[in-house]
Amino acid sequence: MSRAEATGVEASRAAGASRATGAPRSGAAPGPGRRPQTAAGFLALFRNELHLTFRRMRTKVLLGILAVLPVLIGVVIKLNTDSPGEGGGGPSFIAQTTQNGLFLVFTALAVALPVFLPMTVGVVAGDSVAGEAATGTLRYLLVAPAGRTRLLAAKFTAGLVFCLAATAAVALAALATGAALFPLGEVTLISGDTIGLAEALLRAVLVAGVVAASLAGLVAIGLFVSTLTGSGIAAMAATVGLVITVQILDAFPQLDAVRPFLFTHYWMNFSDLLREPMYWDGVWKDLGLQAAYVAVFGSAAWARFTSRDISA
Repeated sequence: MSRAEATGVEASRAAGASRATGAPRSGAAPGPGRRPQTAAGFLALFRNELHLTFRRMRTKVLLGILAVLPVLIGVVIKLNTDSPGEGGGGPSFIAQTTQNGLFLVFTALAVALPVFLPMTVGVVAGDSVAGEAATGTLRYLLVAPAGRTRLLAAKFTAGLVFCLAATAAVALAALATGAALFPLGEVTLISGDTIGLAEALLRAVLVAGVVAASLAGLVAIGLFVSTLTGSGIAAMAATVGLVITVQILDAFPQLDAVRPFLFTHYWMNFSDLLREPMYWDGVWKDLGLQAAYVAVFGSAAWARFTSRDISA
C-alpha cells in the first residue's frame, strides 16, 4: 500500500470515529448554541460495540458452548432416569427436572452461573478495552475529542447485553431440551406449591433476568482490569482468574465476615424466586451488591480510561 493510500485509510477511520462520537469534522466549527450530539453519539458507539462483540468468532463459540451445556445436562439426567435404580436422586432441581422439563432451565442456570457464565462474561469484559488497544483500533476512536466517557459507557452497556445474550442462550437451550426430553405441565415449586405452566414460564424469564443482572458487577470489574493493560489476553486471564479466586474464598466459612461483600456470594439466591410466595430479600441483596461493584469499579475504570494516554 502506498503512503497516499495509507493516509487515506487512516483519514477514513478517523472520520468514522468522529461520526460515531458526534465530534465535528475538521474545520467545521459548531454553530452558536449547538450542543454535542451526546445521545446520537452514544447510540452510534453502542451499535458499534455490539457489532464488534457479537461478530467475533470467539463470542459465537462461547455462546455455542453455553447453549450445548443444557443439552448435555438434560441428556445425562434422562439417561440416569431411564437406568434401573437410578431415578429419584440428586439435588431438588434435578429431581424436579425428571417430572417437568421446565425445571431444566433452573438446573442449567444453577450449573452455569458459578463457572461457565462468569468465565464467558469475564473473557468478553476483559477484552473490551485491552483487546482494541492491542490491535490498534482503539486509537482511531480517540483521534477526535470523542468523549471517552461515552465510549466506556457504550462498552459497559454492550457487556450487559452480552450477559443477557449468554443467559438467554442457556435458558432457551434448556427450555427446548427439557420440552424434548421430559413432560411439561404444572410446575411444583421447591416450596411444595404448584403453579401453572404459563406462570412458571414467567418465573423462568424473571430468574433469567436476575441471573443476567447478577453478572453486572463482573462486567464492571472486567472493564476496569481491561483499562489497566494493553494486552487483551492478560486482561481476560486476570478477570477469569479473579472470578475463580473469589469463588474459592466464598467457599470458606472461616471468612464469614468477608463473604457477604464478595460479588459472587448471593448469585444462587435466584432459587428464592421458585417459592410461593417469592422471597426477594436475598435477590435484593444480590442486586444491591452488584450495583455497588458497578459504582466502584465503573468509577475506577472511568478514572483510568480518561487519564491514560491510550492513543499514543
